[in-house]
Amino acid sequence: MSKFARLDRLPPYVFATVNQIKMQSRRKGQDIIDLGMGNPDMGTPDHIVDKLVEAARKPHNHRYSASMGISKLRLAIANWYGRNFGVDIDPETEAIVTIGVKEGLSHLVLVTTRPGDVVFTPNPTYPIHPYSAIIAGGDVRGIPVGPGQDFFENLTAATKQTWPRPKILIISYPHNPTTEVVTLDFFQQVVDYAKENDILVIHDFAYADLTFDGYKAPSFLQAKGAKDVGVEFFSLSKSYNMAGWRTGFCCGNPETVAALKRIKSYLDYGVFQPIQIAAIIALNGPDDCVTEIRNTYKARRDALIRGLSGAGWKIPKPKGTMFVWGRIPEKYRKMGSVEFSKFLIREAQVAVSPGLGFGEYGDEFVRFALIENPMRINQAVRGIRKIL
Repeated sequence: MSKFARLDRLPPYVFATVNQIKMQSRRKGQDIIDLGMGNPDMGTPDHIVDKLVEAARKPHNHRYSASMGISKLRLAIANWYGRNFGVDIDPETEAIVTIGVKEGLSHLVLVTTRPGDVVFTPNPTYPIHPYSAIIAGGDVRGIPVGPGQDFFENLTAATKQTWPRPKILIISYPHNPTTEVVTLDFFQQVVDYAKENDILVIHDFAYADLTFDGYKAPSFLQAKGAKDVGVEFFSLSKSYNMAGWRTGFCCGNPETVAALKRIKSYLDYGVFQPIQIAAIIALNGPDDCVTEIRNTYKARRDALIRGLSGAGWKIPKPKGTMFVWGRIPEKYRKMGSVEFSKFLIREAQVAVSPGLGFGEYGDEFVRFALIENPMRINQAVRGIRKIL
């Protein structure tokens, strides 16, 4: 028997293979343009950093904090929802601060999932969505999403074919990696489905602010009755370039928030308090830094789409996220996403994420992260053009 039972159910990390090739190439002196991991390259806005420094110099902020987050931050979260989405959030019972979305979501799935419970997640999707259920001992069923897929048709079919009945549905829009976006009507259908089937909905709203071309992402909690069936997570990582700060929050159904609060009280003492204080400044504004970050990603998106199109690789412009999801050109499609990603590193000196790493339905695609400036993106396009 393995000593590490929960690791036995986790598949090999697909991205590790590509990362190894990337590092080998760099050791040989090659200039690899890394558009793989979605790690924001821009700095956190100055007014947020300044507040962190100020708060970190006060000794009383060095103590253990509250596992559900300090009250002023939860109030800022509630006000943020009210301003941006017209949603009323009770900061005492419907909001909890998390150590980023990955921590909060995985612990929520852990506290709500018994061994053998079925969890529905999109496929392809951000890896923690299915892996959180696997780590908790649940069984995962992937709902195909992406070009040419009808989410609700696939969801209905999966529900009819699944026993025991699914307990949780995890979704995320704007969606990583497919970049799909939805309307409020979509979320209303999700709420109606959840009520009909007695399912908890967890919505990962990490890319709420990274939207383009006039599109504004709705909150799941705007749908009528959403708080009856689910919660929504938001991260400050992307909107405010605070990825390494590890802070986010979960809002919605009071019973579910209370369950997350209880398990977190056993597991952690909350986010370092100066970071929470800086997060208050971020959420309370000003919002011009968010607009600047959004415009930066839009310029990078346009440079990459324009360049790839000129090279003969036609990809639709995404309306959300910090990614571009491209179907592998037909000439190379049979290679699969892992081999094609290795090929791009070796021959074009460009690193991307293989779609297989997000689920088997992503294997005809690769994901570009918009984490380089337009000049470097143009350099990447030149490399890709040579092989196409």
